[in-house]
Amino acid sequence: MSVNIQFTKGSGIRLYTSHDEEYIDAVSGTFNLALGYSHPEVVDILQQQVKDLIHVSSSFTGELASNVLNSILEHAPEGITDGWMRDIIGSTANEGAVKIANKFNGKNEVLSLSLSHHGQTLFTTSISGNAFRRKSFANTISNKHAIVPAPYCYRCPYSAKYPNCGYLCTEAIYDYVEYGGSGNVSCIIMEPILGNGGNVVPPPGYFERIKKICDELDIVLISDEVQTGIGRTGYMFASEHFDMQPDIITLAKGLGGIGIPTAAILYRPEFAVLEKFEHSYTSGGNLLSLAAAQKTMEIVSREGFLENVRDNGVILGQLLNRLKEQYGHFIGDVRGMGYMWGLEIVDKDGAPDVPLTNRIIDKALEEHKLILRGSRYGFGNVVKVRPALTATVDDVQEICDRLDKLFSQL
Repeated sequence: MSVNIQFTKGSGIRLYTSHDEEYIDAVSGTFNLALGYSHPEVVDILQQQVKDLIHVSSSFTGELASNVLNSILEHAPEGITDGWMRDIIGSTANEGAVKIANKFNGKNEVLSLSLSHHGQTLFTTSISGNAFRRKSFANTISNKHAIVPAPYCYRCPYSAKYPNCGYLCTEAIYDYVEYGGSGNVSCIIMEPILGNGGNVVPPPGYFERIKKICDELDIVLISDEVQTGIGRTGYMFASEHFDMQPDIITLAKGLGGIGIPTAAILYRPEFAVLEKFEHSYTSGGNLLSLAAAQKTMEIVSREGFLENVRDNGVILGQLLNRLKEQYGHFIGDVRGMGYMWGLEIVDKDGAPDVPLTNRIIDKALEEHKLILRGSRYGFGNVVKVRPALTATVDDVQEICDRLDKLFSQL
């Protein structure tokens, strides 16, 4: 669908046109508006920063970057004590994480999961588990990489049933390392919840198994928290909630609070191996990004903030599951936590229904002034519901009421 709506202002989870038409954004922009539109505290700090100084060379921002990084590391999982703030987007943060792993162990092969999404640069496109993104660049990308099955229990590639599945999806790691990796697998990169791939939530025990395999095979475990980090799941880091125990964590999207591009790489101290010239960008760690990240961390860290996201997330999940009970003929599964949920849309035989998924998203915008997003950039069959972390119970109820009206018309 060609979208021809011109928004002129936003507040919270709402957007407004020049004619004062109100829309509800149920997906936080592109999941990067952790604090919604125009959060006043972040706006104030940014306005002051713009007046004072927007940019100086990173040679002069080291102390400020260190302070911001420390405010993030205070909440990081146990053992994650160091970091890097010379990125502004998740794609290059993920590239940096792989660079760190490669330099640390001298290997260069990367494993990732099917359905995964780790960025839009040539390199991160090549290590993502969705082949359609690299279809046009087959002669450009040449790095060594392999994909193993995702923990997609709803559509298990082995037709197994959790919990009696033996975690067969993790056994594929052994197979690749032994038969395809030539002893050169450096790292595995994975999202705690597969975001763009369809909001796939791993089952209990999955990451315990992954960590055991990584330790056994000497593989660096990278947690891509570009979408899940900074409170999206109701926890500052989804890695900690799932007891993932990664060696490296990447952050972006929500770290900028209201859409300011900023990113970070966090890691265990032994992974502090990069020289500044090996991974640094002109705008990485710029003053606006640092100011936004610092204020965002202050707000999200306040007493009760994340607890509120968890509690409201339970309500959101209950409301979405009620919709599944009512419209189970095309909602096959509801999965998520916090403010990160997905509705799997299926046909009468339970197969993925991509056309209906896209029709739902289009009708939501055109007829119900509700902004939704789908999985796999329109190639997938999951409708994502991810309001800003500041969304209230009333906001959540309004989103689900509009979904109900939409579904009743299908």
